[in-house]
Amino acid sequence: MANQWLKDAVFYEIYPQSFYDTNADGIGDINGIIEKLDYVKSLGCNALWINPCFDSPFHDAGYDVRDYKKVAPRYGTNNDLYRLFDVAHGKGIRVLLDLVPGHTSEQHPWFRASQSADQPNAYSNRYIWTDRWFAGCADLPYIAGEAERSGTYIINFFKCQPALNYGFLNPREPWQLPMSHPDAIATREAMKDVMRFWLDHGCDGFRVDMAMSLVKYDDEKKSGTCAIWKNVREMLDADYPNAVIVAEWGRPDLSLPAGFDADFILNDPHTHYSKLLRDYDQPVDNTFFRKDAPDRDINRYFEIYLPWYEATKDVGYISMPTCNHDTIRPSYRLDTDELKLVYAFLFTMPGVPFLYYGDEIGMRYLDIPTKEGGYFRTGSRTPMQWNGGRNLGFSEGCADALYLPVDPAADAPTVESQESDPDSMLNTVRALLKMRHAEADLQADGPLKVLCAEKGKPLVYRRGKLTLALNPSGEKLFHDLDAEVGEALYMLGKADVNGRRLAMGPQSFVVLR
Repeated sequence: MANQWLKDAVFYEIYPQSFYDTNADGIGDINGIIEKLDYVKSLGCNALWINPCFDSPFHDAGYDVRDYKKVAPRYGTNNDLYRLFDVAHGKGIRVLLDLVPGHTSEQHPWFRASQSADQPNAYSNRYIWTDRWFAGCADLPYIAGEAERSGTYIINFFKCQPALNYGFLNPREPWQLPMSHPDAIATREAMKDVMRFWLDHGCDGFRVDMAMSLVKYDDEKKSGTCAIWKNVREMLDADYPNAVIVAEWGRPDLSLPAGFDADFILNDPHTHYSKLLRDYDQPVDNTFFRKDAPDRDINRYFEIYLPWYEATKDVGYISMPTCNHDTIRPSYRLDTDELKLVYAFLFTMPGVPFLYYGDEIGMRYLDIPTKEGGYFRTGSRTPMQWNGGRNLGFSEGCADALYLPVDPAADAPTVESQESDPDSMLNTVRALLKMRHAEADLQADGPLKVLCAEKGKPLVYRRGKLTLALNPSGEKLFHDLDAEVGEALYMLGKADVNGRRLAMGPQSFVVLR
């Protein structure tokens, strides 16, 4: 079962280069995160996920790691990160770092040794090398002609990210090591050593990037990669029993039994998750939370989510993020009233929710040029908007030195502009999270039962002793409850109960005790 402290956890994801700049160089830093911890706590978030902050050439925004045990100088020092752990813990906030186990930067010392003409050496098999100088393997991406070593190397994502070698489940050629090979095992142990380093310094665990990508030629159940994570879990259980690992996988039926505490439902535009928030790349936009969706149907999401939930609810948690650094912000197509309903749903479902920085004020997606391999994702990585001052409070540096530009609109949302408005998105998020923390039935392991998911009716579901109803449409909808309910604990819009007859006004949400 997942680690106990996750039961009441709500995570806040911070893209460090865009959160808060304390030295006016235009790039967010670790000291900036420390300064804003009270704000994070005021939201109702009691845990952080910090995107990669390790030394890197930043061809992929830090997901190309050059040194796993060194903080990137643009963010500060290792001591700054150690202090962040200490200060956060003093405020009751846990901290997860972003672990990238499937690949490194091509500038990592391991790879420099592995690609050297001086073969063999201790790192010869730390990465996957073919025995061909021109062609690689038809079904694995590879790079040729850029290394001293005779051979090509397999990559895991971008060209600059050579794949670490955890072995092949079913090797087909001599250069493909089995998982049992000592060099493949050495790669696994090296990654466990990285984890131990940060856990020993106060980190509370890791969000694991591309967690499914380790073993090559794996089977459909990813049994090879799962075996590695089970081994990692054994180490954590023995030596770091409070440490948490959260998978970027999108298959909780595979990842949770393999030892992960939680798994993201990925925000990829082609997954069932997109039907909730981002269905706009389809011929007809039926995003569930759009007021005017022509053919709204929550079952396009539930048909996958509910079987996963039933299969894994006693093993670990499914995490639903508002957004992340890889996804277009939900405000791109949803207005303030629609977003409030999004958050009402996400924050009252089982599992561990993740709030992406700036979503709590409705920060916009900006159509801007790519930066550090961001491509379309760059527009969701712009600086946090704190107030109406210089650079919207993100940095005292010059505007042309900023990591990315801030929202230039005159009505750009800010924390300052929403603080005093009780109906603002910011304070709606705070109220929802306050309720989640106060009601055990709304927390990660509170039971879920869907009572009504019919088209043309409100979505009605039960969390323990609480009944929740949601109507994202622009019309009044009705549902006959199977039992009488009591007081309304929380409400957005208008909802009425007459006996067992539930009437949900347009764009409404209610929690009934």
